[in-house]
Amino acid sequence: MLTVLVFLPLAVAVVLLALPASVPPRVAWWAWTAAATAETVLVILVWAGHRPGGGPQYEAEARWIPGAGVGYHVGVDGLSLPLLAVTCVLFLACAVYSRRETRRVREFAALFLFLQTTCLGVFAALDLILFFVFLDLSIVGMYVLVAGWGHRPGAARAALTFFLYTFLGSLALLLGFIGLYLAAEPHTFDMTALTDRPPLEGRGGYAALVLLAIGVGLAIKTPTVPFHSWLPPAHTQAPAAGSAILAGVLLKMGAYGFLRIAMPMLPEAWRRFALVFVVVGVVSVLYGALVALAQSDLKRLIAYTSVTHMGYVLLAVGAAGTAGERAGRLAVSGAVTQLVSHALITGALFLLAGTLYARGRDYALADWSGLAGPAPVFAALTGVAVFASLGLPGFSGFVAEFQIFAGSLPARPVATGLALLGVLLTAGLLLRALHRILVGPLRMPAGVGAFPDVRPHEAAAIVPLLALALLLGVAPRLFLDVVEPAAREVVGLVAR
Repeated sequence: MLTVLVFLPLAVAVVLLALPASVPPRVAWWAWTAAATAETVLVILVWAGHRPGGGPQYEAEARWIPGAGVGYHVGVDGLSLPLLAVTCVLFLACAVYSRRETRRVREFAALFLFLQTTCLGVFAALDLILFFVFLDLSIVGMYVLVAGWGHRPGAARAALTFFLYTFLGSLALLLGFIGLYLAAEPHTFDMTALTDRPPLEGRGGYAALVLLAIGVGLAIKTPTVPFHSWLPPAHTQAPAAGSAILAGVLLKMGAYGFLRIAMPMLPEAWRRFALVFVVVGVVSVLYGALVALAQSDLKRLIAYTSVTHMGYVLLAVGAAGTAGERAGRLAVSGAVTQLVSHALITGALFLLAGTLYARGRDYALADWSGLAGPAPVFAALTGVAVFASLGLPGFSGFVAEFQIFAGSLPARPVATGLALLGVLLTAGLLLRALHRILVGPLRMPAGVGAFPDVRPHEAAAIVPLLALALLLGVAPRLFLDVVEPAAREVVGLVAR
C-alpha cells in the first residue's frame, strides 16, 4: 500500500502529460484533485492500520543497485506517518485552491503530482540513496514551479538561487551518506541497518566529519541561519500553492533528516556536538523573528517566521541529545508536532497571502488596510491563522512549543530562555501585520476597485487546514499516541 501511496501521483502525472493538448484544462484540474483526494484517503487507511511503537510498518523491499548496497526500501513509523499525512492534506488543499489557475493547467497539475510523489518518497524512504534521489527530485520540481509559474520579474533568479543552495546541501548530504556507507560492515545504505548498528561509534574525528557534512546539508534544507537566504526570495516569487508546499513540506525534509538520520545513526557524535545544534536553533529563532519585524512584504514576513519555527525544532533535537529520557522524549515529540503544526498553519497563511495577491497583485503591507470591512471572512480566517501561528492555546502551535520548551529546559535552560523571546517577537510582528491589513481606513493598491471576500474554493482549501490545527490543539492525544513511542525510540538510540 505504501508504494501505491508514493507513486500514484506520479502515474496520474504521466497520464496527464500523455493526453492530447486539446483536452480542456478543467479535466486536468479534476484529475489532479481526484488523485490528491485518493492519496488522502490512502494515508488515512495507513494511519488506521498503524500500530504505535511497532517499528517500520508497511515495508516494501526490492533489489535496486545490489553491487553498491542500494535497495528500494520503504516503510512508515511514528516519525514519518504524521509527515506523510500532512503532505497529502496540503497537496489536496493546494489542488482545491488552484481551481481558477489558468496558466498551463495541465503542466501545473502534473508538476504538483510529481512533487507529491517526491515528497512522500522522502518520508517513506528507508535507504539513504533512495532518500537522496527523492530529495533531489523535489528540488527539481520546485525549481520548475518557481521559474515557470512564479511572479515576474525575479522568478528565474529566485528559482536559480533556491536550486543552487539546496543542491549544494544535497551534495553535502551525499558525502555524509557515503561516509556512513564506507564505515559500515558490510557496506550498506539501508537506514534500519545503520540505525541498529551505528558504524562510527568510537571513531571521533571521522564521525565528526560525517556529522558536519550531514548537518550542513540538512541545515540548508531546513533552513537555519546562516543557510536561510534562499528562502525569502523563493517564497516571494512562488505562486501561493507553491509557497504552501515549500513551507509546509519541503522545509520539513531537513528537520526530518535530523530525526531519521543524524541522531540515530551518529549517536555518539550527536551527543558530543548537541550544543552546536542548540545554539544554531536559538540564533535561528531570534534572527528570524527580528528580521521578520523589518519586513514590508507579507510573504517575506511569513517566510522569516518559518526560520523562527524551524529554529525551535533544531533547539529541541539538540537538547534531546543531552537530556534525560523523559525530557528528551518530550522535546522530540514537540519537534514532530511543530513540523506538522507549522505545515498546517503556515500553509494556510501562504494561501491567504495568495488570496490577497489574487485581488491586487501586491504583497506590500503598506498598500493594504481596512480589509475587515469588505471581506469579513478573509479577516476572520487571517486572524485565526495568525493567532494559531503565534502559539495561542487551543491550537497545535501551543502544544508543539510547550513540549519543545518543557523538554529542552532541563538540559539547556539558558538557550530555552532565550528562545522564549522568539514567541514574544513573533506575536508582536504577526499582530502588527494583522492590524495593518485588517483595520483602519480602507486602502488598496491603485487600480483595485473592490476586494471580493474569500471564494468557495479558497475557503475549501484554507478552512480544513485551520480546523486540523485546532483539532490537534484541543485533542492532541490521537496524534501523540503515534508520535511518542517513536520519539522514545529515537531518544533511546541517541543515549546508547
